Amino acid sequence: MSLYNPSRDQARQFLFDAWSKFQQKLTLTDLEKIAVEVIQMHPEYHFVFNSPERYMNQQYFPEMGETNPFLHISLHLSVIEQISINQPLGITAIYDKLRQHHNDSHLAYHDLIDCLAETIWQAQRNNEPLNSDYYLNLLKLKSGLD
Repeated sequence: MSLYNPSRDQARQFLFDAWSKFQQKLTLTDLEKIAVEVIQMHPEYHFVFNSPERYMNQQYFPEMGETNPFLHISLHLSVIEQISINQPLGITAIYDKLRQHHNDSHLAYHDLIDCLAETIWQAQRNNEPLNSDYYLNLLKLKSGLD
């Protein structure tokens, strides 16, 4: 698996494996522990992670109102990593402000995820690389920091 650019199947397999190891009470890597914590925040997706053979190749269509649980969990992991290293610069303070506002870390993560998803969508739509300034501006607007 490419560490920096896993395929869709590799990313899904990682999540399935982490969840399976957790359920079997096996030792988890640090990243697997974080993934399991995020999956635990989302009991509505447990049925997916309990059935890898059924959901490994499942397609999701946002235009039909479907949420891709793999994408959602992966976006959680992305913002958790961003917060841990404060990149883009200032995201940790924004997260702290949102967490205080909501009095809930999970809702704060979701605010960040909304901004990240919008930034990814814009980059794909415009066929451009991710624009960290655009992302940071969305985050500041969401948190009221500007």
